[in-house]
Amino acid sequence: MATILNKDELPFSASSWQFEGYLHDAVNVSFFLSNTSPEQGPLLHKHPYEEIFIVQEGKLTFTVGDTVIEASGGQIVIAQAGIPHKFINSGTEVARHVNIHASPRMITTWLEENDPPNRAE
Repeated sequence: MATILNKDELPFSASSWQFEGYLHDAVNVSFFLSNTSPEQGPLLHKHPYEEIFIVQEGKLTFTVGDTVIEASGGQIVIAQAGIPHKFINSGTEVARHVNIHASPRMITTWLEENDPPNRAE
């Protein structure tokens, strides 16, 4: 069986649309479709599963564990399960990216205080 969703049917908050697989025929993956403004991004957090970031346009600076990585359009960054990570749009334009959560439900543990809820992690 195939299902088609319009992006606008997904929950939207601030800069991203959220797809959680358990809400859609028990699909075993979740993701954010994100448009992150310059100098924006989530604070340090972790998940009990891998998160894969597909940078489509723009430039993001990631901190994954003790490593700082700059990624731009066409590059993919992987944060392993349980490893603290965050990113910020370090460019001057809106960054477009897909953040894939290897889980049917998004499970996030925030590690820094004062993080606004519903940021694309």
